[in-house]
Amino acid sequence: MSVDAATAEPRMQGGAATPAMPLVMVRGVSKYYVRGDQIIPVLVDIDLDVARGDYVALMGPSGSGKSTLLNLIAGIDKPSAGEIRVSGIDIAQLSDSELALWRATNVGFIFQFYNLMPVLTAFGNVELPLQLTSLSRGERRERVATALALVGLSDRATHLPNELSGGQQQRVAIARALITDPTIIVADEPTGDLDRITAEEILALLERLHGELGKTIIMVTHDPKAAEKASRLVHLEKGVLVD
Repeated sequence: MSVDAATAEPRMQGGAATPAMPLVMVRGVSKYYVRGDQIIPVLVDIDLDVARGDYVALMGPSGSGKSTLLNLIAGIDKPSAGEIRVSGIDIAQLSDSELALWRATNVGFIFQFYNLMPVLTAFGNVELPLQLTSLSRGERRERVATALALVGLSDRATHLPNELSGGQQQRVAIARALITDPTIIVADEPTGDLDRITAEEILALLERLHGELGKTIIMVTHDPKAAEKASRLVHLEKGVLVD
């Protein structure tokens, strides 16, 4: 398996995904860490399918492995055992450089604390993922303007993160997650740092991305009200999947 540097898309050796195949297939995935002579399990023999266009909420107590599973699906980390296929590609077999290119075009990230660059404007933060593409400056500007309009922040394009409210910063993060038209949007506690009213606004925006744009969303949350917005709820307990 290799990655075409021009398109940043891995090329399959063998069969490709079919319409009937789940977008995300997790099979026999375990994750553990070794400390001295001690093996510390985080995930144990996980099987999970996510269909294209699904909206999945991952729930469970702290330490249950929710964020670890999300990071594995997003290609931020690699499993200790098992395979993870996205659109038919076993991402666990990609090299670090291939994985970085794959993430750049296939995954949109939304974090609890926004992870915005403080020295960049809203426009600059949204544009950042496009710097890895071959798009012209004009094409990048058009895409960013569209993404900011989608999240209702056209009038805040020139503002720095510290000039925006928490909800506005999260909207910038969502626009950034959308800018490359990713295969999957992964959200790790996207409302965890927001008040209830602002959280409801962000959840309504995620619902719109799922319902109107057909985006596949996988969200980690402790909040039952946030989980209610998803079309499917998956529980983890001590690293074991309880669907």
